[in-house]
Amino acid sequence: MLRSINQLKGAAIDATDGDIGKVRDFYFDDEQWVVRFLVVETGSWLFSRKVLLTPGALRKPATGSQAFATDLSREQVEKSPEIDTQRPVSRQHEQMLLAYYGYPNYWAGDITGGLGMAPGRVDGYLTRVINSEVEQRHDRNDDEHLRSCREVEGYHIDAADGEIGHVEDVLVDENWAIRYLVVNTRNWWFGHMALIAPQWIDGIAWASATVSVALTRETIRQAPQYDPSRAPDAAFERQLADYYQQHRA
Repeated sequence: MLRSINQLKGAAIDATDGDIGKVRDFYFDDEQWVVRFLVVETGSWLFSRKVLLTPGALRKPATGSQAFATDLSREQVEKSPEIDTQRPVSRQHEQMLLAYYGYPNYWAGDITGGLGMAPGRVDGYLTRVINSEVEQRHDRNDDEHLRSCREVEGYHIDAADGEIGHVEDVLVDENWAIRYLVVNTRNWWFGHMALIAPQWIDGIAWASATVSVALTRETIRQAPQYDPSRAPDAAFERQLADYYQQHRA
């Protein structure tokens, strides 16, 4: 099932001995399009500090609940490394945080989201061997690479023949992989929402706050319309994929 990042903002995060705080933002990997951390604003018990938690620390919420339980204690969160959440997170900061909670480095293997794992437990991760070229690329690229979902919202969408709208929301699956950007085209077609998958994106220009896609504006206008009140089902996703495959710019 796909979930809206906007709807997950404000979700409560509970420790084993009390509440931790509420979700304010999400950091995603701009290479693999996977949410790697949640930005959680703690309550008055920790002076409203913002902390980063990996999705692997979360249990699935109960049906109808917007709260996530964790296997963490408040003390663990309190003593976690402080990271400036106003800036993109560097690889060095990630290493420090993951080491503190006892998680392996996901870039040493394809660990998607790290769901279902408590701190210090490695068994059960879905892993694969990656080639040395990818490892060397990560070694060379040890700078900032995680981006804020909140930052991306509002970015302009540049189609092959001009601007078409802006990013309204982000949809993630149960493994916290980003499946779609929700594009609002209201400046052209009132009320029309479209979905753009990462594989249809040519690139993101962070300096100019734009997302480039190899699709024409007319192609996006004619795409199956997204209804924010209903999560896309498998049939809708197949329809969407077939449509875009036939209308590549």
